[in-house]
Amino acid sequence: MDREAAYAIVVEHVKSRNLINHMLAVEAAMRAYAVKYGENADEWGLAGLLHDFDWEIHPSLDEHPMKGAAILRARGVPEDIIRCIQSHAPRSGVPREKLMDKALFAADELTGLITACALVRPSRSLYDLTAKSVKAKWKDKAFAAGVNRADIEQGVRELGVDLTEHITFVIEAMRSIAPTLGLDGNDAKA
Repeated sequence: MDREAAYAIVVEHVKSRNLINHMLAVEAAMRAYAVKYGENADEWGLAGLLHDFDWEIHPSLDEHPMKGAAILRARGVPEDIIRCIQSHAPRSGVPREKLMDKALFAADELTGLITACALVRPSRSLYDLTAKSVKAKWKDKAFAAGVNRADIEQGVRELGVDLTEHITFVIEAMRSIAPTLGLDGNDAKA
């Protein structure tokens, strides 16, 4: 499966631009982590891109992403990617065994928090966002209340990285597609 085919699955099943942007952000983080760990960036990127493709058709934690697996299989998505996607949902019962699984779980919720932090900055940009700023917002439980901070903390433990290092890494990965995400704000640097 190539990226174009995976993206076609996304746009077929997802109408929310914000959800598509979330999946693109997770894809960027996954590709960056694959490069860091010497793994297959295309494979890891597909897991990030497809991980929430079924949220709008299965919008409950009891169904997502387990019911989406059948659609992915029918479209020829490799089983390793499907398994990784299932493992990102704690209720799925699929353990996170591979490094790719752990990276997806660690990056998923964090991209949402980073996006929210960028959007409330005067610049509305990722380019001037720092881990320190994200951690300051982290403490405010009312801010981006839907972001499961406990999952992020568990994810960094499983991935074996420091939280601040992880936040910085994911911000930098997301910067690589900031214009696509609409997070290049008033400071469009490369």
